[in-house]
Amino acid sequence: MTRRRGLPGWATQILSVLAALAGIGVIWTFVSLVVLSPERRFLLPPPHEVLATLGNPTIMQPMLAALGRTSLVALLGLALAVVIGLAWAVVMAQSRWAERILYPYAVILQTVPILALTPLIGIWFGYGIPARVVVAVIIAIFPVISNTFFGLTSAPSRASHDLFTLARATRWQRLTKLQAPAAVPSVFTGLRTAAGLSVIGAIVGDFFFQQGDVGIGGLLRVYTLRLNMEALLTAVGLTALFGVVVFSVFAALDRAVVGRWYGSPAGR
Repeated sequence: MTRRRGLPGWATQILSVLAALAGIGVIWTFVSLVVLSPERRFLLPPPHEVLATLGNPTIMQPMLAALGRTSLVALLGLALAVVIGLAWAVVMAQSRWAERILYPYAVILQTVPILALTPLIGIWFGYGIPARVVVAVIIAIFPVISNTFFGLTSAPSRASHDLFTLARATRWQRLTKLQAPAAVPSVFTGLRTAAGLSVIGAIVGDFFFQQGDVGIGGLLRVYTLRLNMEALLTAVGLTALFGVVVFSVFAALDRAVVGRWYGSPAGR
């Protein structure tokens, strides 16, 4: 008796996303056409009216250009957050005094509301692209620091450290051959989280720093002030799609690298 095989994991995920989108579309249509009265329907236009904006070049050309600028800011912010965050975590993992000095600053970056920092960021870095990148870095860096530090300090066993001590391994050898390989799963967990947060940071920077080329966050602000709900919902959808794509890329890298080195857990 042959055993029936189910769908591949990627196919199941795609079907799950499509089912979720279909559910959102049904609820959206119901609220727009049934719950809202005709005179209030402009607050949530039905899906077909929003999708109609995709064929309007007057709306889509500046929107796609703005999304491209926001994407660049998000990727630059993510790259800087990864480089700085990895270096920060490695330094903290080398000694107790470095951890005591540096970790509080990482916590401050995570806990201080970004709205409280935007005036200072604008004064120090201007109100253009550099300030937006700084915001993206501040929002995205903590998961890289915390997850990398956790992986470097928690994954190797005491017996492994004792073995390296007996072999008179240098600090660099202990880091590259013991701590770093064991920390790879935690590092990629931080990268996945930071990838999504960098998109949020880029949009927040666009929203508050209006000088220079307009990003998608700036357009969201304009559409909100004008109550242009069709364009607003289209911009929100494109932004969400970009965030999903960035997150999915790092999730795929996670499965490829971690799964190859450590074996994929069941159902992953």
